[in-house]
Amino acid sequence: MADPSSYRPEPGQVPDSPGVYKFRDEHRRVIYVGKAKSLRQRLANYFQDIAGLHPRTATMVTTAASVEWTVVSTEVEALQLEYSWIKEFDPRFNVKYRDDKSYPSLAVTMNEEYPRVQVMRGPKKKGVRYFGPYGHAWAIRETVDLMLRVFPVRTCSAGVFKRSAQIGRPCLLGYIGKCSAPCVGRVTPEEHRELAEDFCDFMAGRTGTYLSRLEKQMHEAAEEMEYERAARLRDDIGALRRAMEKNAVVLADATDADLIAVAEDELEAAVQIFHVRGGRVRGQRGWVTDKVEAVDTAGLVEHALQQLYGEEKGEAVPKEVLVPALPEDAPALSQWLAGRRGSGVSLRIPQRGDKKALMETVHRNALQSLALHKTKRASDLTTRSRALEEIAEALELDGAPLRIECFDISHLQGDDVVASMVVFEDGLARKSEYRRFQVKGFEGQDDVRSMHEVVSRRFRRYLQEKLKTGEWDAEDGEGGEVPEDDGRPKRFAYPPQLVVVDGGQPQVAAAKRALEELGIDDVAVCGLAKRLEEVWLPGEDDPVVLPRTSEGLYLLQRVRDEAHRFAIQYQRNKRGKRLKAGPLDEVPGLGESRKVALLKHFGSVKKLRQATIDQICEVPGIGRKTAETVAAALAGAVPAGPAVNTATGEIIEDEASAPAETSSERGTAP
Repeated sequence: MADPSSYRPEPGQVPDSPGVYKFRDEHRRVIYVGKAKSLRQRLANYFQDIAGLHPRTATMVTTAASVEWTVVSTEVEALQLEYSWIKEFDPRFNVKYRDDKSYPSLAVTMNEEYPRVQVMRGPKKKGVRYFGPYGHAWAIRETVDLMLRVFPVRTCSAGVFKRSAQIGRPCLLGYIGKCSAPCVGRVTPEEHRELAEDFCDFMAGRTGTYLSRLEKQMHEAAEEMEYERAARLRDDIGALRRAMEKNAVVLADATDADLIAVAEDELEAAVQIFHVRGGRVRGQRGWVTDKVEAVDTAGLVEHALQQLYGEEKGEAVPKEVLVPALPEDAPALSQWLAGRRGSGVSLRIPQRGDKKALMETVHRNALQSLALHKTKRASDLTTRSRALEEIAEALELDGAPLRIECFDISHLQGDDVVASMVVFEDGLARKSEYRRFQVKGFEGQDDVRSMHEVVSRRFRRYLQEKLKTGEWDAEDGEGGEVPEDDGRPKRFAYPPQLVVVDGGQPQVAAAKRALEELGIDDVAVCGLAKRLEEVWLPGEDDPVVLPRTSEGLYLLQRVRDEAHRFAIQYQRNKRGKRLKAGPLDEVPGLGESRKVALLKHFGSVKKLRQATIDQICEVPGIGRKTAETVAAALAGAVPAGPAVNTATGEIIEDEASAPAETSSERGTAP
C-alpha cells in the first residue's frame, strides 16, 4: 500500500487548465482515469488527509503509485479523451456498467448489395441500421414476420442466398410471398433496396404516411374492381397495424427521446434506459455497476451517457435525452452529444406531463433491476470470496489469490503441441488477458518439458516488462529510473499470486523449477490432477485434498477446465488448418501463408489440382516456378483419388469432406 505523499506532484507543477489525468499502480497499470475543468484543483482533492477521503477514493490513492495528466483546450475535448482512455485501459477503479442481459436488436444490413433483415447482438457495425434493443429475440421475429408481408425483404443467410442463386430456385419464403426473391432475379437490386428503405422508414416511426398511401391504393383498387388486390392491401394494412400495436404510444407528437433513470444504494447502482422513437417505446436496456469510486447520481448519469453514446452516431443519438439529474458539466455533454448526432441535442430533467410520468415508469424498472441483481449478486459475491479464502487457507498463502493464472498443454499424439494461459481475477475470468503458445522443439508427448518452457516464456516476458519500466535490472536485480511509457496495457506485465497447472507432481515441479530459474519466489504454484481432483504442491509427497463440496475446489476446477477448453480449441484450429492443406504440406518451399492463399483462392485441394499453371499464377504471391512445383506435386500426389494427410493418415477430398467436430468437442473463442 503506497503513501499518496510519495508521488504527490510538486506545488505549482500541475496546470490550472482543463485536462484528463491517470493514476497508475506499481506495475504501471492504469487504475483510474478522470477529467477536470481545473487539473490543479481536482488533483489537490486526492492528496488531502486520507482520513477525510471517501473510503473508495482512499483505496484508489493508496493502491496507486504515480499520477500523470494531459492538458486539453476545452471540456468537450477532455470528455472525449476521458472516454477513449477508459475504453483503452479498462481502469479497475472507474465505474463499469455491466449489461444485466444480452439485448438483441433488429438490424438491416444496408451495407450489402441485397440488404438483409436479421436479429443481431454485440457491437454495432458500420452501414447497418439498428432498431431496438428488444427484450427478447422472439419479439423481433414476431414483428418481422408481420412486416415481411408488406416489405418482403431478404432474411436468409449468405449461404442460403448463394445456394438459391446457383440452383435458380428461391427458398420457402420466396414461394409463400414473404421474400421478393432477389436471389433469382424477381426484383432488381434497386427495387430490393427500396423495399429495405421503406422497411427502415416504417420501423423508424414514419408510419402515418405509408399507411395513408396503402389505404389510398386499396380504395383505388376497389373502385377499379380489382378486388383481389384490394383485399391484399387490406390485409397488409392489418398486418402493419398489428405490428404497431406491439409498441404502444407513450409520447405525443412523434417524439424521439431516450429516458435514463438510476436506482442506487451505497455500493451499487442500476441504470435503465427506454428508447422512444416516433412516440413509441422501441427498445429498453439495463446496466448495473459497482460504485468503485465516490460518485453521485449526476456522476452516474454522466458515465451512462458516455457508455450509451460513446460509439453511436447519427440517428442513434436522439434529439432529446431525459435524465434524473444534470451532470456538473451538462453544457459540455450537450455539445458532445450534438457533435455525435450532427445537430442539437436537448439534455434536461422532465418536470411535468407525459414525459415525467414515463420517467417514473423507467425509474420503477431501475428499482426492480437493482433488487433482482442484489438477489443474484449476494450469493455470487459471498461464494467467490469464500472460494478464494479456502484456496489461500489450503495452500497456506499470505492472502487471497486475487489473480490466478492456469496453464494447460494440448497436442494430438505429440503433434501440433500448444499451450494455453487463462486468467481469473477476483474469481472471474478475464478473457482479454488469455494467451496461447506454440510449443516447438520436443519430440513425442513430453508435457513436463512443454510446461517448463511455457511457464518460462510467460515469466521471462514479465521480467522483460519490468526491465523496460526500470522495476528490475537484469544484472543486479535493482530498480532504475522509470523511462517514458505510452501507458498501453502490456501483454505479460502483471504477475499472478497463484499459478495453477493442469497436472500432478511432474508438471508442478516443472513450473516451480521454471520460476526458480528466473529468480521469482513470490508466486505460489499448485497443480490440479484430473483423476482424483487432488491439489499438488511443489516438493510435497502427498496432495492436498479439498472436500468435494469446497467452493475453493470448485473454483480451481473452473480455472483448470477453462484452460483445457482454450488449449484444445487452439490445437484443433491448428490441426484443422493442416488437414485442409493436405498434399500441399509436401510441396517444397511452400509456406503456411501461401498455402492459405491457394486454398482461399480455389476453395479446395480438388479444385486446385484441376487448375492450370496460369490459373495458379493468378494467386497473389505465387510465381510461375512455384506454380509449376505445386502443379507437379499435386499431379504426383493422388491424381484421381482423395487427398491424404501424411501427418495423420486421414483421407480428405476437400474442405467439405474434412471430419466435423461434434457439438461436445466444439469450443468458442473468448
